[in-house]
Amino acid sequence: MVDIDRGDVWKAITAENFMVIGMVTARGEARTAGVMHAVHDERLWFTTHDLAWKARHIGANPAVGVTVPIAKRVPLLPWIKIPAATVTFAGEAEIIALAEMPEQVRSALLDDLEVTDGGDHGNIVGVAVRPTGDFVTYGVGVSALGMRDTELAAGRVRAASVSA
Repeated sequence: MVDIDRGDVWKAITAENFMVIGMVTARGEARTAGVMHAVHDERLWFTTHDLAWKARHIGANPAVGVTVPIAKRVPLLPWIKIPAATVTFAGEAEIIALAEMPEQVRSALLDDLEVTDGGDHGNIVGVAVRPTGDFVTYGVGVSALGMRDTELAAGRVRAASVSA
């Protein structure tokens, strides 16, 4: 197992801007969505509309699963396809009004976008995901070639800085 710490995992997550969030519908059906994210205060943030299905599902059940893919490349041989490294974790999601989101998060996610209130899609809201339990990693902290050894490439580290 790779020796990795929380700081290394947060650094890898922060360097990316895409994640897949998994949630459960009111009928108990699994759903996932790919979203662009920003990191602030040990939370992953993304935006959606308050009338969107993501907001409805998270509002009904804030327990989510997240996977952040991390692109890997072989130096000097970029045409060789390497599976992405990943960070996966369980988390608690919270819907936050746009005005209550940290300014740097709003700027990172909405810069250069015209934000209007209301309309057919509803209002833009933020979603803050706080990791719980452990970060489970694959390929983080090892070379692209090192990912061939599945035991070496796997890692696990506590996600929260303080036990809940």
